[in-house]
Amino acid sequence: MDHQEKRESLPVDRRVSEADPGDYDGLVLPGGVVNADRLRVNPDAVRFTRAILDSGTPVGVICHRAWILIETGLIRRRILTSYPTLRTDLQNAGARWVDEEVRSDHGLVSSRRPADLPAFNSKIIEEFAEGLHLRKTV
Repeated sequence: MDHQEKRESLPVDRRVSEADPGDYDGLVLPGGVVNADRLRVNPDAVRFTRAILDSGTPVGVICHRAWILIETGLIRRRILTSYPTLRTDLQNAGARWVDEEVRSDHGLVSSRRPADLPAFNSKIIEEFAEGLHLRKTV
């Protein structure tokens, strides 16, 4: 997608409905509005993301992709950033929203926009290298 215009179709290795979350060491969900909006209503994508996030596997979200985190029901008391228009959505889901180029909360890495990618890339690589991030219950 190029904003709201379809551009190119690419082959996939596996559908999310066929993917086993246990086979993955990390998950990066790039931004964009239209695709992010469609993905958050896909039950298989939400189930996969929930399983990855719940396991402590590092997860990175950029821009509007944080919408899918809301659908997982697992972001209460988590600290993250996003494109500014998601602030209220994330707060209503129980997250604490911050306006920072990158934020990491126990392996959950978030950034606001493409200009933040250098900081995001450095942090997500660090989190992937650390492996699982098990959270202590509050």
